[in-house]
This record gives sequence, structure tokens and C-alpha cells, in this order.
Amino acid sequence: MPTIEQFIDSFQTAVDFQEPVDVTPETELRSLPEWDSLAALGVIVMFDVEYGKTITGDDLKNCVAIADLYKLLG
Repeated sequence: MPTIEQFIDSFQTAVDFQEPVDVTPETELRSLPEWDSLAALGVIVMFDVEYGKTITGDDLKNCVAIADLYKLLG
């Protein structure tokens, strides 16, 4: 399992921020400027390709912060 820092790096790549954004485990997803349906799809694909884990849109809806996403790795 990756560290939270490695996960955040993957997350930032998956979301493809236009401007550098400081992301921590406590960062709320809705506070991110690029957090939209396309970013969510990127995160779903990241989980599948990089971690071999299937998540759904409902899983994402239940996540408030980056740390919640990280917990989905199990």
C-alpha cells in the first residue's frame, strides 16, 4: 500500500490541476478548484489502474477529504 504522500501525488496527477495546489490529507475535495465530475472520473480510473481497486461514484460521494479517499484503498 502506498504512503499517503504517494497517494496524494497520484491524486494530483489524476485530477490534472491547472495551477499547483497544496493538497494534504485534510484537504476537502469540494474545496479544490478542479474537483468536478471529470476529476472524479480520473480518480476512479487511478484507483483501477494504479491500485487494482474498483470504486464507484457513490464511494466518492461519501468522501469529504483526501484522507477518506486514501481509506478506500483498504
